[in-house]
Amino acid sequence: MAEPTKTTRRDFLSGKSAAEALVDALAPSPSPLPPPSSVGVEAGSHLLSVSREAMACLFEIVFDAATYRDRTDIAVAALDLVERLEDQLTIFRDTSEIAAVNRRAVDEAVIVEEGLFHLLRRAVELSQATGGAFDITAGRLSKVWGFFRRQGQMPAPEDINEALAAVGWRYLQLDDATCSVRFLRPGLELNLGAIGKGYALDRAGDELARGGISDFLIHGGNSSVLARGERHADATVWSIALRHPLKPSVRLAEFVLRDQALGTSGSGTQFFHHQGKRYGHIIDPRSGWPAEQVLSATVIAPTAEQADALSTALYVMGLDAARAFCQSHPEISALLVTQTTAAGEIELHPVNLPDERWRRLM
Repeated sequence: MAEPTKTTRRDFLSGKSAAEALVDALAPSPSPLPPPSSVGVEAGSHLLSVSREAMACLFEIVFDAATYRDRTDIAVAALDLVERLEDQLTIFRDTSEIAAVNRRAVDEAVIVEEGLFHLLRRAVELSQATGGAFDITAGRLSKVWGFFRRQGQMPAPEDINEALAAVGWRYLQLDDATCSVRFLRPGLELNLGAIGKGYALDRAGDELARGGISDFLIHGGNSSVLARGERHADATVWSIALRHPLKPSVRLAEFVLRDQALGTSGSGTQFFHHQGKRYGHIIDPRSGWPAEQVLSATVIAPTAEQADALSTALYVMGLDAARAFCQSHPEISALLVTQTTAAGEIELHPVNLPDERWRRLM
């Protein structure tokens, strides 16, 4: 989660609305950023932007400067919280709480912080609901395919099978009475990369609300977005544009968000080729092989945590299973993008998306 490179999924979302752009408020800022936070007012508007690098991407909070004057300290406190959560959740620091769980939980029950415990509980529930398409225990699969350090490689079949034997949310034992975690199978490794950013956005959003900011948009790397209330006092909505998965400079679609979160998953920039075949970095934890049925999956959900995890799950599921999942969960909306038989051509598949909440741009 704190891998010292930019995340992949951010490349699918442009923070500029085609109808009413947020200028650069949601676009990745050049690194390094001035420590500890970058604060700026969007040109030609009254939006205030407070940003910071965390979890290997840019986290940015945007809100109306006129409505919430003198509240910058609240936004900075929310970003402080994101940094603390990174220290807790990352697998790239030996001192993190998750790293300690991965080291010790096969030998003993490990007591964890209450918020982390409930995150793990919800992650297991999402694994069950998605039939294992989302699974935080799939850390070894990412390593065997070389994507742990963004160096994709073709593993030997026996290495895949060995890693797959150490994957499975059913082997994660959670004790509600003690907030403890235990691994029931050797080799199990937790990786919260597909849900941690969304969790951090929700927690940061709670911090903003406690500080009196109820209208805001916050994103992590553009691929995970949480919107609350309105953009301005005149009830202008928040709008987010989705980039074309094959043409990153082209805006493909636009979504309207109010009290919702959005997450997008895809393997547009993190992949490798082997013997003429393309392999992306999102691994199906059920088969041990990279998912390949869709180009990108965008999910709109009540929380950023759900949107983050389910965008990965629906990407793994493929079109038919993803459509069936959304139809049985009416609170979840999705837009899946698939490639047609014509080179470079794509097809859009909206599910539970009312016409007034989105539009295709090209």
